[in-house]
Amino acid sequence: MKPDFDKIINRKESKSVKWDPQVLQEIFGEDDLLPLWVADMDFQAPKEVLEAMQEEVSHGVFGYSKRGEEYYEKIIRWYEKRFDWEINRNWLVFTPGVVAAVNYVIQAFLEKDQGAIIQEPVYYPFKKAIKSNGCRVINNPLKYQQGSFEIDFEDFEEKAKDPNTKLFILCSPHNPVGRVWKKEELRRLGEICLENGVLIFADEIHHDLVYKKGTHHIFAKIDSRFEDHVITATAPSKTFNLAGLMSAHLIIKNDRLKRRYKHVLELNHIGKQTPISMAAVEAAYGKGEPWLEALLDYLRENIDLIETVVKNHLPRARFNPPEATYLAWIDLRDYGLSGKVLEEKITKEAKVALDGGTWFGVGGDGFIRINFACPRKTLEEALDRIIKVLEEE
Repeated sequence: MKPDFDKIINRKESKSVKWDPQVLQEIFGEDDLLPLWVADMDFQAPKEVLEAMQEEVSHGVFGYSKRGEEYYEKIIRWYEKRFDWEINRNWLVFTPGVVAAVNYVIQAFLEKDQGAIIQEPVYYPFKKAIKSNGCRVINNPLKYQQGSFEIDFEDFEEKAKDPNTKLFILCSPHNPVGRVWKKEELRRLGEICLENGVLIFADEIHHDLVYKKGTHHIFAKIDSRFEDHVITATAPSKTFNLAGLMSAHLIIKNDRLKRRYKHVLELNHIGKQTPISMAAVEAAYGKGEPWLEALLDYLRENIDLIETVVKNHLPRARFNPPEATYLAWIDLRDYGLSGKVLEEKITKEAKVALDGGTWFGVGGDGFIRINFACPRKTLEEALDRIIKVLEEE
């Protein structure tokens, strides 16, 4: 049976961070907002995943659990089938989430005041993680050219040459701008990092949510020279809407890097998973592919809707459809409002909660990020509200 992505599910009473009125009040100063911000989906997970979790619940015993061979096999087969990437069971390291992993990697490989490169506008927890661990944020800002964001390689190389630059946090596909980096772009970044001894943390959590098959390139797979210098972070959380289960994994081929990273996990007593999350991961990777393909079709239609609305009703806006993710990055700078004023107007007048461009750092001012992984009726309502406050005053 085809998934019903049009179904409206009430999440207000579900402990959802995205929908909770108290959280909305704390973040936005309003509690009666239509939320299209936090990057989780308003869709139920695949039926097969729910059944696997329910079977685990029916068992009724939730003691300490270990990951079995089937858990690893399902992950390995997924990457082999969808990305032609053969990974070894021993390369897989559990982490409760990608943001947690960023922090652990910084703690494992950077000393105080050493630097990590990010490419703003970018997922804001990266900057927070670097600062929180007493390290230095080095920004290699993306260049916005003719509606597309591009990498400034000269600036990147200059910053990578600094002997105190020890880490590069790559967002691939990129959140929020929606770029799927080309192989030659990634190769050049990798070569610069290799030449300057910069470790690469590749956040590839959105890699399954790509709209043109075969266009996402696993960074570690591009060149055999990169394999020993990259930590790849992935998870079923974005793909199958399982973020709340706190179950992600790193893929680390280099034994030295893996040992150093796992030492930090041990210091923090990280390593166990719940039996329910393990059942969900196995079912998602083992049986969830048809659901994912149906999801991608639905999300493509939501992208088409946004594109049509922008063209016909927001003439001063610019929208370059994302190549990946379920996040729309819309340029509203021609409406003549500073980032903060624009964001407050949408919150206070349109009553829509979304991620303002200023959240993502340099280059984000005047943009908004809309999470369109929601029923079409919800998306239409949010867009209508935004149109009214920007065009119909």
